[in-house]
Amino acid sequence: MSQLATSEVRARERRAAERFRFTKKLDAPRRVCLAYANRYPIAMGNLGFQVVYELFDKADDVVCERAFLPDEDESVAAGGLRTLESGWRVSDCDLLALSISFETDYLNVPRLLELAGLPARRSARGASHPLVIAGGPAIFLNPEPIADFVDAFLIGEGEELLPEFLAAWREAQGLPRAEALSAIAARVRGVYVPDHFTPEYDGERLVELHYAGPATARVERRLVWDLNQFATTTRVLSDEAVFGDMVLVEASRGCQWGCRFCAAGYMYRPIRTRDPEQLEDAVLAGLDERRTIGLVGAEMASMPGVDRLAELATARGGRLSPSSLKADCVTPRLAAAIAAGGARSVTVAPEAGSDRMRRVINKNLSEADILRAADLMAGEGVQQLKCYFMVGLPTETDADVLAIAELTDRLRARLTEGGGARRRVGAVTISLNAFVPKPWTPFQWDPMESIATLRGKAQLLRKATRRIANLTLDIESPREAYLQTILSRGDRRVARFIDAVHAADGDWWRVIRTWQRDGLAGAPHPDAYVHRTYAADQRLPWDFIDHRIAKSYLWSERRKALTAHQTAPCDTSTCRSCAAC
Repeated sequence: MSQLATSEVRARERRAAERFRFTKKLDAPRRVCLAYANRYPIAMGNLGFQVVYELFDKADDVVCERAFLPDEDESVAAGGLRTLESGWRVSDCDLLALSISFETDYLNVPRLLELAGLPARRSARGASHPLVIAGGPAIFLNPEPIADFVDAFLIGEGEELLPEFLAAWREAQGLPRAEALSAIAARVRGVYVPDHFTPEYDGERLVELHYAGPATARVERRLVWDLNQFATTTRVLSDEAVFGDMVLVEASRGCQWGCRFCAAGYMYRPIRTRDPEQLEDAVLAGLDERRTIGLVGAEMASMPGVDRLAELATARGGRLSPSSLKADCVTPRLAAAIAAGGARSVTVAPEAGSDRMRRVINKNLSEADILRAADLMAGEGVQQLKCYFMVGLPTETDADVLAIAELTDRLRARLTEGGGARRRVGAVTISLNAFVPKPWTPFQWDPMESIATLRGKAQLLRKATRRIANLTLDIESPREAYLQTILSRGDRRVARFIDAVHAADGDWWRVIRTWQRDGLAGAPHPDAYVHRTYAADQRLPWDFIDHRIAKSYLWSERRKALTAHQTAPCDTSTCRSCAAC
């Protein structure tokens, strides 16, 4: 069977396997292609992508179909990339909406546009081409590396923003592209039109971002204040998707703990939770479709009513799978309810091995808390424990790295000693990632450590954990972290790197090595993005976005980190320190 035939068969299988909870309107006058900048299984495991799919579909005059990067062994039919549902050519759509969750997906944007038969650079597209917009979590933080590829970005949560954009887009029909974009930006808060902004550089530094557009140069990150207005659960059931064996239910947005490395904790501020009654209804409805309910949020153990949800799922013959549990918030009732549902693996995120480092990152979590949580879960029969740690954090020493091994050893001892058969834990997995400085966090000014230093720390940890039984070390490559940092802290000049990676068939490390050795026309050395410490008053590429967080607050949090001082968790009823409320 040819590659093309295989591709067609897979598309039919996907359509047959999916079940929709909304209706397609094939005769609608406006065609929208919602394209995820990665492959089908990753896209359809993304709850935000599914929500946007439904938001487009709710518009009476719009029919929305999906497109994805082809699988490794698939080819693209003559005429370019086509939609999954009806096989339209993407280039024939009126609007191409890119959903981008991770910075590394930026590398896929030129390829996706080329496969669709469109010029990658927005400056080369004209009236005959669809308008190209983009949104998603990576975009909230820093869209600049792909600003030259996209006509307009939607900055923020889409439930209210996207319908407003569609209304403005309708009214702008018939206008020249530049006029239409200006009209939309003037009307809709959260729309960022790169063509209205012109960066000015002085060597490595961005010195100014000149603005020539309607309204204000500040682009507001939109958010939904009352999540109860919108039920956010799995819309499309597909066995091929990541998390295809479960129904995902969003429980909250934002996080109260304020970990200083965590972009999600800042870009989704303030914390908002759904009413327990709405979540109970969503869990019950989800159990009609799948046995497992994936509870989605930054941190689930502290959410009001989570133990009740776990008990409810168990009573109906299912189980609750929370995305992450903060160790000191795990109660005996929650541990028992999760284990009773058949869970044999639990994830916790100490992030750092020593209490000092956890104060630096504002984890508000002691070693005693971590050991207590492990003891509770093991006592209820949980057999596997996965722990997330980072290396390369600001102020970290080798002693802090060795503390990861010491904590792991103590976890193993606590999980296996005494208590009979129910306390046996089959395995402990340590997932180790290099620190990547993220925009809109207190560590946005700090550098990533060198690849050589990070490799040394990983080797130090390997040696220190060699004698710990039933331990798996899963260590991310420091090269991956280097790439992420380029894309995370990059400005528009990084588009040249993205172009070069596309020309090199995706071999980004070869392009980086060439860039380091020979330079890249029009861009500074990549270390300028990765290993530079920014000054407090320096203009950052993403400063034009208004996240409602005072930059002075982030700098204050960074200063507290350097002295290992913690900040209390958010109390949105009284606190106004960061200005997000």
